[in-house]
Amino acid sequence: HDMMRVYDYIKDTDSRLVGPNCPGLLTPGQAKIGIMPGYIATPGYVGVVSKSGTLTYEVVYALTNEGMGQTTCIGIGGDPIIGTNFVDVLQMFEDDPQTEKVVLIGEIGGRAEVDAADFIKANMTKPVAAFIAGKSAPEGTRMGHAGAIVEGGEGTAAEKIEALEEAGVRVASNPEEIPALLK
Repeated sequence: HDMMRVYDYIKDTDSRLVGPNCPGLLTPGQAKIGIMPGYIATPGYVGVVSKSGTLTYEVVYALTNEGMGQTTCIGIGGDPIIGTNFVDVLQMFEDDPQTEKVVLIGEIGGRAEVDAADFIKANMTKPVAAFIAGKSAPEGTRMGHAGAIVEGGEGTAAEKIEALEEAGVRVASNPEEIPALLK
């Protein structure tokens, strides 16, 4: 209930809520808010948006090792009620002249990735690569945090991967494939 009150309070202000339950954001060489390790990132041209903290680190580190620096890396959190969502960040990356390519890291549960796919199909001109965690998760089992649960057949990895692929997104079968999909 706390986040519902925070969300209601902040929605009519000029402030932006990132999270909860997220690693924060990092613009390499410029700003860091949260727990994302700065040493894994380097300035560059790839925007990264993710529900998962640890997978964000893994993908950012892989991008850096392949010489693909980042404009901004942002963890939006995986709880059912969040402030900034995938579509918000995708719009920012689309509007940012320094961001040339985008990575989306999602997971099972909810509709956020399907909504992102709809937005990408209708609005994105920049290439997007993605990874969806939780392909083998059984229905009704919570995986990690509050939003990562498949219920009633909705929110499955397969559903999200299909929506993203239909939107023209290249979807990796594991996080380490992301840099190759952006080349």
